[in-house]
Amino acid sequence: MKTRNIVVALALPFAVASAFAQDSNAVRISGFGTGALTFSDTDQAEFGRSNQSSGVKKDPRTGVDSNLGLQADYTVNSWLSVTGQGLVRKDGEDSYGAELSWAFVKAKLSDDLSIRVGRMAMPAFMISEYRNVGYANTFLRPPQELYSQMPLNNIDGADITWQQQYADTTVTATAAYGRSEFKTSGGPTAKSRDQYALNLTAEHGPFIVRVGRSGTKLSSESAQLDAAVITFNNTAAAFNVPQVADMGVLLNTKDRKYTFTSAGLSMDWNNIVVLTEYAKRKMPDSFLGSSKSFYVMGGYRVGKFLPYYTRAKIISKGVTNTIPANCPAGASFVCAPTLAALSGLMNTLTTAIDGTSQTTDSIGVRWDFTTSAALKVQVDRIKPQGNGQFINVQPGFKGPVTVGAVALDFVF
Repeated sequence: MKTRNIVVALALPFAVASAFAQDSNAVRISGFGTGALTFSDTDQAEFGRSNQSSGVKKDPRTGVDSNLGLQADYTVNSWLSVTGQGLVRKDGEDSYGAELSWAFVKAKLSDDLSIRVGRMAMPAFMISEYRNVGYANTFLRPPQELYSQMPLNNIDGADITWQQQYADTTVTATAAYGRSEFKTSGGPTAKSRDQYALNLTAEHGPFIVRVGRSGTKLSSESAQLDAAVITFNNTAAAFNVPQVADMGVLLNTKDRKYTFTSAGLSMDWNNIVVLTEYAKRKMPDSFLGSSKSFYVMGGYRVGKFLPYYTRAKIISKGVTNTIPANCPAGASFVCAPTLAALSGLMNTLTTAIDGTSQTTDSIGVRWDFTTSAALKVQVDRIKPQGNGQFINVQPGFKGPVTVGAVALDFVF
């Protein structure tokens, strides 16, 4: 564990608040966390959350679902406030790491309009503002099938929020713009620019409806793909096969257009709890292709217990391999095996993307045994297509896989 980085990240919210604070009574300190133990019934693949470089096999591990966050809020005056939040969890590196997840200044321009500047949560989901706060959610973890399709957790920039009351309905519109960067699974850094999000939410009694659109230009570091692009381009030039150059364009990892469109509905009425989201991801002119995903969760509250069931599914589709099998006359001796090798590479890449499709059925129960803390038990039955969304997959892996977890969520 990188102790120094963790201490620094958790101390940053206090530093952000104290830098502005003149009245200590105006500073509010809060926190949240999850202590979880996760396990599965296979040793041939690891189950992990999106962007994690390692997960869990048969031996139980704490790193998949555990985290700790601290937040400081400072009210400067009636219209200005400052917020900082530090978060410790396992993400793109194979160890616990710390990050400054929030650090923004909020100005309330009127009763209906506010602006934030700094680092905020990327508003792409129904639970974007509290997706890391286990206590605020019914399920033990957000369904991977949908939430893995938007890898951007934060946005460094600005957002503007307008809220208006119409009779018994509250309508909220948010627009955000900025940039970000994050560690992907295995360690490479991905960078996002011209990052944006548009959201419209309507709340009426126990119902909340949301629609949103977000996107960016995404770049990542991949020595394997960069080398493949060079190989494709050199082959296209050497043998005059333009289709190969077209495939090289698909493998380029620089400034790829990425869009994410989603809609959701939640209801908490007469002890009945329902939450559902649908999303579509598109990466045109990229081997990553597109995906469609959804989940539906339903539960019924019985005293302090809330049993629930979730059904989640993702269908991913990579690009079609269009590398020709034929070579120009007189060049087949060298060209044919080269094209065959490149075709095999494209098949591997597109199969890996198509193989992220999977379906998960989850049952769980939440027990609010005391104030500000809840115990959850959840069992997932995951049916992957190929490797599905599992990581570090070994030869011979085959689903379905059962994943279990016990978690203690708390806030303070």
